[in-house]
Amino acid sequence: MMVKKKAKTTFYCSSCGHQSPKWLGKCPSCESWNTFVEEREATDEPVTFPELASLNKGSHPKSLAEIKNTPPIQGQTKIAEFDRVLGGGIVPGAVTLVGGDPGIGKSTLLLEVLANLSANGQKTMYVTGEESPGQVKLRSERLQIDAPTLYLLAATEVGTIISHSLELKPKALVIDSIQTVTAPESTSPPGSVSQIRQATAHLINLAKTTGIPLFLIGHVTKEGAIAGPRILEHMVDTVLYFESGTQHPYRILRAVKNRFGSTNEIGVFEMTGSGLQGVDSPSHIFLAERPADLAGSLVTATMEGTRPILTEIQALVSGSTMAGIPRRTTLGIDKGRASLMIAVLEKRLNLLLGDKDIFLNVIGGLKIIEPAIDLGLMGAILSSYLDKAIPATTLLLGEVGLAGEIRRVNFLEQRLNEAQKFGFTRAIIPKNNLASADKVTISVAEIDNITELPAILFPKEN
Repeated sequence: MMVKKKAKTTFYCSSCGHQSPKWLGKCPSCESWNTFVEEREATDEPVTFPELASLNKGSHPKSLAEIKNTPPIQGQTKIAEFDRVLGGGIVPGAVTLVGGDPGIGKSTLLLEVLANLSANGQKTMYVTGEESPGQVKLRSERLQIDAPTLYLLAATEVGTIISHSLELKPKALVIDSIQTVTAPESTSPPGSVSQIRQATAHLINLAKTTGIPLFLIGHVTKEGAIAGPRILEHMVDTVLYFESGTQHPYRILRAVKNRFGSTNEIGVFEMTGSGLQGVDSPSHIFLAERPADLAGSLVTATMEGTRPILTEIQALVSGSTMAGIPRRTTLGIDKGRASLMIAVLEKRLNLLLGDKDIFLNVIGGLKIIEPAIDLGLMGAILSSYLDKAIPATTLLLGEVGLAGEIRRVNFLEQRLNEAQKFGFTRAIIPKNNLASADKVTISVAEIDNITELPAILFPKEN
């Protein structure tokens, strides 16, 4: 039987979780302003659950050779895009935090994951703290889920969740959402820093002790970060963000932390009337509705982990309405890198861009950070500046240095093979990459310096 704790007042930074005995205007840890909130929490020893404590009694140090491997449950979710992002499958005892905007499909995705894991008769459990079991049931009917061994639990108290989990022994456990779960040793309201931290610690102990894979759904702030203390992301094994563009039904699942796999992989889903469907060929959706013979538009190939994805880059160069203060607006491209490429174009090709507004956009809501798109970015700007269209079947690849030199890119063969599948007939690639292109049948044109780009893109008519 748990004893009521005497409470004390503590101040927490809502951004990073830094603790202070008094209110501070600026957090000394993350340097955020006006983020400290007052909370009351217990001063005694943290509450422990006897059921979990008994499972840990036999724990003792082991040599590395004695420890047995726990490989991922390869492919059991039957959602290839989800398994790809996780690193191949679900690891026993792994704790995964899934964040995203309201209504983007977090609950739908994890409900489908549990349904697939239950397909072979294994028990799974979905804990709902925001909806009633009846509401979750209605969603499952819309998704056409028929899983007799998928159990629903309406609970917000961490002790209740742990008790039922130990009794049911599910193959996987989903908590929707972590901001609604309360811990007995904290007197703060649900969703507060101390409640989230304490409840998460208990649930992680449950996952590590029993080997039950645990998925925590998290709310996000208006800035797009998961609500709660930053330490929450440090406590879990994997952090996934569900992202979406505003003009299409596609969703992108991205890992920002993964102890069991790469953080470069993405999963692409389409929201349909019957739920989320994985997209096997993301290049198709990012090139859909691409206009032909449009100045300022071209296609490049980016790598998301081991997957090549063709994507369209658009540039618009127009006269600035504000003298001496041209606008530089980017969507899906790092603004600092875009500024570097614009400066190189001005210096090496003598383009007068100081009085031009430049707008850059990656179609489809994809965010690209790798430098292999530099040449494509500069080609789009040049095309818009000259008001000349680049042939729709031409692909540009290459990293560009400040001297204008074109540097080699990795995974060139995979990128070109993907382009060839979609009907591209010509690729402009770095000269140092020619040896990597000998196994592809697509026509390639070499480029060594950015000064050669205008002649390659727009050869003079004889």
